[in-house]
Amino acid sequence: MASVNTNYGAMVALQQLNQTNSALETTQSRINTGLKVSSAKDNGAVFAIAQGMRSDVAGYGVVKDSLDRAISTTDVAIAAGESISDLLIDMKEKALAASDESLTTSQRAAYDEDFQALRDQIGTIVSNAAFNGTNLINNSTTGIEALADADGTSAITVQDENLSLSGSIVTLTSTATISTATSASAAVSTIETSIDNLNQALARLGTSSKALSVHSDFVTKLSDVTEKGIGNLVDADLAKESAKLQALQTKQQLGVQALSIANSSAGIALSFFR
Repeated sequence: MASVNTNYGAMVALQQLNQTNSALETTQSRINTGLKVSSAKDNGAVFAIAQGMRSDVAGYGVVKDSLDRAISTTDVAIAAGESISDLLIDMKEKALAASDESLTTSQRAAYDEDFQALRDQIGTIVSNAAFNGTNLINNSTTGIEALADADGTSAITVQDENLSLSGSIVTLTSTATISTATSASAAVSTIETSIDNLNQALARLGTSSKALSVHSDFVTKLSDVTEKGIGNLVDADLAKESAKLQALQTKQQLGVQALSIANSSAGIALSFFR
């Protein structure tokens, strides 16, 4: 039946063309963004999961920064401690030489001058061994904490090691001299104790630095794996979408043709009156 009031064929053709255009729009969006789920309307559940994982990745970035700062602060403390250890070894050599009773007064004074210069250098190193405003070896803090997880609920702590003169580790006083054979002999014993204590402190700092580095590597890997998981959820298969795009473009052209044919069917009614 031919009718000028109702053209069901055109309605069907238009519906199909609209569906094709909608699918084409979706495919073009996936190709443009590289995502099959770019918003909640694409897939609400998957989008929510992906957003939660993105939040974790952002948190891992903050954790990595915190760990890197702690590692740098600890490494500065270790470098300073190693320098102090070298100075103590030199000071022990000076003190041992000055303990020789056969030295003249001027010879011992020369050793004492070198000794005091090395002693004062320890104080200079201790006061300048800071990174980002934190000094782990001058007794100005109880230690530092680095974030260990993306929730901020756990941390890795590095305890301070007071390497100042007259302290519990470097027991050599800030006024120590080797101006006499007796004081030089006493200094040798004190320095040996200080070296032993310092070696233990350096071992603790080294262990803490290693722990921070290991956890930093783990956080980096965890972040990478999480990002891969996000990609598995939301990334589009561009090869597949490209093929679909070509198919939809062909269907779109055919749909336009079908709609054109359907719209022209009403003209058949004119043939009945010729």
